[in-house]
Amino acid sequence: MDLFSALFWLFFMLVALQPVLRQRMLEASRTRLIARLEQERGSRVILLVHRQETMSLLGFPLMRFIDIHDSEEVIRAIHLTDSETPIDLVVHTPGGLVLAALQIARAIDRHKGRVRVIVPHYAMSGGTLIALAADEIVMSPHAVLGPVDPQLGQQAAASILKVVEQKPVEKIDDQTLILADHAQKARQQVCEAVTELLSGKLPDEAAKQLAEKLSTGTWTHDYPITPEQAREFGLNVSTEMPEAFLQLMTLYPQPVQRIPSVEYLPGRREPAGTREKH
Repeated sequence: MDLFSALFWLFFMLVALQPVLRQRMLEASRTRLIARLEQERGSRVILLVHRQETMSLLGFPLMRFIDIHDSEEVIRAIHLTDSETPIDLVVHTPGGLVLAALQIARAIDRHKGRVRVIVPHYAMSGGTLIALAADEIVMSPHAVLGPVDPQLGQQAAASILKVVEQKPVEKIDDQTLILADHAQKARQQVCEAVTELLSGKLPDEAAKQLAEKLSTGTWTHDYPITPEQAREFGLNVSTEMPEAFLQLMTLYPQPVQRIPSVEYLPGRREPAGTREKH
């Protein structure tokens, strides 16, 4: 094999291995930062983050949501944590299966140690369901939660029920009536589950009213609930977000794009008047 061929194959192998090496470096960086956080805070740090990493030459991103695999892994992490040890659960997700989210929520609700759900950017739908079970929700000032009203496919359960309420039954097809029956059950089940999770955190009547507000279609499903609004609901919300958790999120990059949609110079920027003069 001549020198040119050897160099070509070496270059090809380096290019092929680059995504794997990048992934290993990210995992090592995460492990070090998570270990540092656990040592500093005296807690078990668990992450439920639905962002993508480029792991192949094609690099096609896939939408990810809370699923049964997630609930199995989070519950296992809780099981491996001493019952008195605090838990910091970082949640960054658009939502997912009610079953999986509710399993996680009930697991952290039953944990004896203090549980903080950390929301650096957003925890919508099922992510909010999990946050409601925590003793404290720590949000960045601009982070948001969302309603937990159930969705049937691409349709909100509340919207399906509204169709049935506003039209004579003889003008509604059987499939819509079946969907409406399913929607009614789903909405009632989620409302009861939220009431259960809020029990002990809010007075009984306040817990019931908030559960109805969040689960019955008061807003669109992507409505952003700010920290201030969450406090008005009576939830224990803090905006004292440790910088290390924001740093941790940078180790979960979005897929690499040819032209970045957001760009800025890295590092903290201070007012010009605070710069040291020489």
